Amino acid sequence: MQINVDGRAVFATTGGAHFDPARPAVIFLHGAGFDRTAWRLQTRFFAHHGRSVLAVDFPAHGWSDGPALASIAALADWTAKLIEAAGLKQAALVGHSMGALVALDTAARYSDKVRALGLCGIATEMPVHPEMLESAKANTLKVQELMTFWGMGNALHKGGMISPGLWLRRESLAVLAGNKPDVISIDLVACNAYKDAPARAAAVNCPTVLVLGDGDLMTPAGKAKPLAAAIAGSKTVVVANCGHFMMVERPDETLEALKTYV
Repeated sequence: MQINVDGRAVFATTGGAHFDPARPAVIFLHGAGFDRTAWRLQTRFFAHHGRSVLAVDFPAHGWSDGPALASIAALADWTAKLIEAAGLKQAALVGHSMGALVALDTAARYSDKVRALGLCGIATEMPVHPEMLESAKANTLKVQELMTFWGMGNALHKGGMISPGLWLRRESLAVLAGNKPDVISIDLVACNAYKDAPARAAAVNCPTVLVLGDGDLMTPAGKAKPLAAAIAGSKTVVVANCGHFMMVERPDETLEALKTYV
C-alpha cells in the first residue's frame, strides 16, 4: 500500500488484509536501518483480529521515498502527518528502538492522534558507540556487523528461530546492506542525540506497554525503568532469553504483550 506524506511516497504493508480506516488502526514503526519487514510476525494477527494495520517504511528506508529525516522529533512530526494521510483520526503506535522513541515523542506531542502505545526495545537514552557512528558515517560494513552482533540475543546467533528456515543474523545483515548511503548514519545520530524521552514519557496519557528483552545489550531492560515510572499506568513485560529484536527473536511473546494494549 502506498500513502503520500508531504508529497512523497510512503510504502506500508497491511498484514494481508484490506486497510479500512474505519476500524481501529495500529501503525508499526521500525528501528534504525531496518524497514517494515521487522513486523511481519505480528501484523497479520492484528489485521485479522479487528484492526487495520500499517507497517511503514520511514522516509528513505525500504521502498519509501527520501530523504531520511535527521531527528526523532522530525520523524514524530512525520508520523503525525502519516496518521492524517491514512485517513485516520488516531491510531495505536507500536515502535521498536528508534521507532519506539518516535512513537513516544508522537504520543506526547500529538496526544489526540495516539490511542495506545507499544514500546519495544526502548531506553531512557540510546547512546551509540563511537565505533558504530564512525563506521556508519563512512558507510562501511562494520556498523552493520556490530548492529547485528550486539542487537541479537545470544540464544539466536546460531539458529533456533521459531520461523522455519529463518536465520536472523543473515537476514538482519541483508536488510541493513540494502540501505541507501548515509541512512544508517542519519538514524544512529538521531538516536544518539535524543534526550527528550523522560519529558515526553511524563506527557503520555494513553495505555502503554513496554516490551523489553532480558538479554538486550543495545537498550538494556533496566534503562527503561525511568520511562515506565513516568508513564502513568504503563505495564512492562520483560521477555526471557531475548535480545534487542524481540519481535523476531520472540514473536509470540511479543505479540502476547502487545495484543491487549493496541
